[in-house]
Amino acid sequence: SIYISIIGGLLFLLLIPLAPTFYELMGHSLKIQKLEIEYFQALCYSAMPVALVAAASAFFTGQGKSKVIMGINCVGLIANVFFDYLFIFGKHGVPALGVAGAGYATTLANWSAAIFGFYLVFSKSNETQFSIRSQWKYQADLMRRFLRYGVPSGLQWALEGLAFTVFLVFIGRLPNGDAALAGSGIAVTIMLLALLPSIGVGQAVSVLVGQHLGEDQPQKAEKSTWYGLHIAALYIFLTAVTFVAFPQFYLSWFHNPADPVMWNQVSEMVPYLLMFVSFFTCFDSMNIVFSFALKGAGDTRFVTFVALTLPWPFMVFPSWLVRNHIDGVYWAWAAASFFIVLQALVFLYRFKMGLWKNMRVID
Repeated sequence: SIYISIIGGLLFLLLIPLAPTFYELMGHSLKIQKLEIEYFQALCYSAMPVALVAAASAFFTGQGKSKVIMGINCVGLIANVFFDYLFIFGKHGVPALGVAGAGYATTLANWSAAIFGFYLVFSKSNETQFSIRSQWKYQADLMRRFLRYGVPSGLQWALEGLAFTVFLVFIGRLPNGDAALAGSGIAVTIMLLALLPSIGVGQAVSVLVGQHLGEDQPQKAEKSTWYGLHIAALYIFLTAVTFVAFPQFYLSWFHNPADPVMWNQVSEMVPYLLMFVSFFTCFDSMNIVFSFALKGAGDTRFVTFVALTLPWPFMVFPSWLVRNHIDGVYWAWAAASFFIVLQALVFLYRFKMGLWKNMRVID
């Protein structure tokens, strides 16, 4: 995992000179393009530490040590706040870099979390128990198994992320593209309040499913999945209710008086987008829990197949069809909602089929 993180992080740097061409193709306004390019180029340096943090966290996830993972993430969070203060606003002799500063701050914060994470991973106790530092040599069989299950699992996020990026590209090309893009970005950020804790539940389900299948107890794996769904669905539902009941509370976090005309458009749009978010995130609890359960069992190819085939015809293509419509942002988010519901039903069907019960990641 460390080897792949380093190689992937270095390759990601090759995208920096390609950023201007890539964002010109998106067709957003020149003002938005400039900010997109600056932020993306700064974030390219974050690819390696993000992957390293994931590797360190996965080491402790497999052992059920969630408090350690929380500690690693807290280090990154605190560092991000500190570096944001320095680089965005230019404090204590550091130049004010604006949106690029936010990207560089995130990179430094991720490096802080990665360094702390591997300080814990390479501890003497882990060396004694797992020979963690001694096992640095390349092992072809282990790497093949790692790639066999890891690549399809990672591709799910990559493919869904790509589809959602193209979805936002079309949002930015609407007649009111700048406001629609800003409103959609705010809605997505608020949505993460519901999804991120649920992803943590999904990761717990994945670990438990893998452990129970390794013990040849598929019934326990199935029960753990349903318990995970109950927790995630309840949390998301309660959070989603607040999105509808108190949209102005969430919107106030993002208030920007610099452009009153655009802000009026955004503030009118976001409450309606949060209604879509409130609806489809309830189904996202099924997406998260069942997809993690299937991946924990080793059914990663099916999860990747779903991520490859469903978003484009049901979310991306409809958003392209309404790109010239003044209210296209609402139709696009309606299509995204339909896609999320459909995906949830597909994962539910696959899980209930039970084929995953006979799979084993570790033979």
